[in-house]
Amino acid sequence: MKLKVCCIKSPEEAQMAIAHGADALGLVGPMPSGPGPISPQQAGLIAQSLPENIMSFYLTSQTSFETISEEYELVRSTHIQLTDHTESSDRARLKQNYPKVKLVQVVHVIDEDSIQQAIDYQENSDYVLLDSGAPNNSIKELGGTGRTHNWDISKQIVAQSTLPVFLAGGINAGNVRDAIAHVNPYGIDLCSSLRTEDNLDADKLDSFIKAIRS
Repeated sequence: MKLKVCCIKSPEEAQMAIAHGADALGLVGPMPSGPGPISPQQAGLIAQSLPENIMSFYLTSQTSFETISEEYELVRSTHIQLTDHTESSDRARLKQNYPKVKLVQVVHVIDEDSIQQAIDYQENSDYVLLDSGAPNNSIKELGGTGRTHNWDISKQIVAQSTLPVFLAGGINAGNVRDAIAHVNPYGIDLCSSLRTEDNLDADKLDSFIKAIRS
């Protein structure tokens, strides 16, 4: 079970997460809403400071090849997390231009239609990430909501997916074991449940790791 700690804002937070067992770190670029956004330049500084065995995910709200690549050139993370809808053709161009980069397409689990969306998104993606969000709101919610979604739908997506699937959305020390048992994801992704006053909280990290190991 991979552990991805998202919303990392500094090299110090990155080292704290790694010390607690994180396999991957999420660096949130400019977003219409939600916690933890930093500039692409700062995300790049953090990404380049990480050990080679740690995956770095740059979260972008951009949706076209041109605008995504403009941000990514400043970051050079190992993964690009696409938090909004992207076309398969744009993902194909990203893979062609950045052959070593892994693409992570987010699916905001809203209803049964999310199952087919997740299947469609597998084309020219390397991972799928299931999250709670509201991409159709006037001010989009593209992650970091702290809300859970319908894990029955997520379970169906994981069962049908040919790609590794991360599960995000309101996961914490109190429900992570249920989430893993019910959905059986490849990895768990956390942000708001590990933060206090917008800072990564070592005590919450400890509690979460103990909950998984128990």
